[in-house]
Amino acid sequence: MATHAAEEVPEGGGAADAPPVNGKGRVIVASLVGTSIEFYDFYVYATAAVLVFPHLFFPEGDATAATLQSFATFAIAFIARPFGSMLFGHFGDRIGRKATLVASLLTMGVSTVLIGLLPGYAQIGVAAPLLLALCRFGQGLGLGGEWGGAALLATENAPRRKRALYGTFPQLGAPIGFFLANGVFLALTSTMSDDAFLAWGWRVPFLLSAVMIVIGLWVRLKLHETPAFTKARESGRIARLPLVEVFKTSTGAIVLGTLIMVATYVLFYLTTVFSMSYGTAPEPGGLGYSYTPFLLMLLVGVVFFGLFTPVAGLIADRYGRRPVLIATTAAILLFGLVMGPMLDSGSTALVQLCLILGLSLMGLTFGPMGALLPELFPTNVRYSGASIAYNLGGLVGASLAPYAATWLAAEYGLWAVGGYLIASAAVTLAALLLARETRDDSLDETPVSAR
Repeated sequence: MATHAAEEVPEGGGAADAPPVNGKGRVIVASLVGTSIEFYDFYVYATAAVLVFPHLFFPEGDATAATLQSFATFAIAFIARPFGSMLFGHFGDRIGRKATLVASLLTMGVSTVLIGLLPGYAQIGVAAPLLLALCRFGQGLGLGGEWGGAALLATENAPRRKRALYGTFPQLGAPIGFFLANGVFLALTSTMSDDAFLAWGWRVPFLLSAVMIVIGLWVRLKLHETPAFTKARESGRIARLPLVEVFKTSTGAIVLGTLIMVATYVLFYLTTVFSMSYGTAPEPGGLGYSYTPFLLMLLVGVVFFGLFTPVAGLIADRYGRRPVLIATTAAILLFGLVMGPMLDSGSTALVQLCLILGLSLMGLTFGPMGALLPELFPTNVRYSGASIAYNLGGLVGASLAPYAATWLAAEYGLWAVGGYLIASAAVTLAALLLARETRDDSLDETPVSAR
């Protein structure tokens, strides 16, 4: 019994220190609720970028051009995210995880609510897409600081042998947020006319974010600082300029972490945003599904995403992060060979299977990242390092994914979209082969990879 109790003490919270101040339940709820809200906000925009924004925020003309312009504003958030990771990473490493997580949630949430209040192109002309882009930048800035803090909240409160499992708590925010965002859109499109939805119904998911922000703030304001950061602060190991320090000591870890994330991002945005756009586009340039049936198929796939995320954490705790991710990335590469033929098969069953396979692989590759990226960096620059790597991976892997896939499909067909996924998986696989295992590193010490 005593052995079990000792095993459950988070790193930095040993017998000689103050007892852990964040219980397991609080850690799960705070890391999961915050990222669920953040990803909800992000996915609400992604869905609207396909269904609404091409019609309301851009001049009338070529429908494909409007969709590409809408995806371009979608990409702005990925440009903003590295800046958010640097900004919030600085304060997260200087003053602590808790206050920074509250600030990132507010930045993201306020930007999302403002999008729900914007007038369209018909009302204010070119100012409409400019304001949309500005709010989208705010979303990206907030999310840039959110994920790293939530991952640190989970892993720095975790027992060493359960870090990957704890690291999946914020990762679960992705499928939950996606499910909530698209579930709201599905309810709206199923209960109102197309005219009513385009006139005002699309605003509801954005405005509902205000309610979710209040819940998220209530949970996070009740948190205490993580044991690892408290120990670093008490021992005087806080970096004065974390951004300078992280590039000085951990440049290699940033590069590896960025490249390791590339395939994850490309896979996700191909199987969600691109598949929604292509699946609901009229034939011959798309699959010709109506919105509601295809969204239901996508939500089935997201269930598998959620199921395989904690499974990946359990396996990564037992066998290590690197073996799990190498095997999964190899499977993503193979999936790239069959994705195009499955989507273009004309069979609803095969399209559904394609979405399930892609999103199951997403859970397996995304789950261990919540532990792996923080483990690459020492405590005094961990918020900055993990956030920068995660969001640079987004900039490289996801910012242009829907745009590039839409263009590739139009110019060359779906086989080229599969080739795009194969190329991204090859990049990530090379990075994983160069990386080292981090499972046995202590979060209270400087990992070898960051020295």
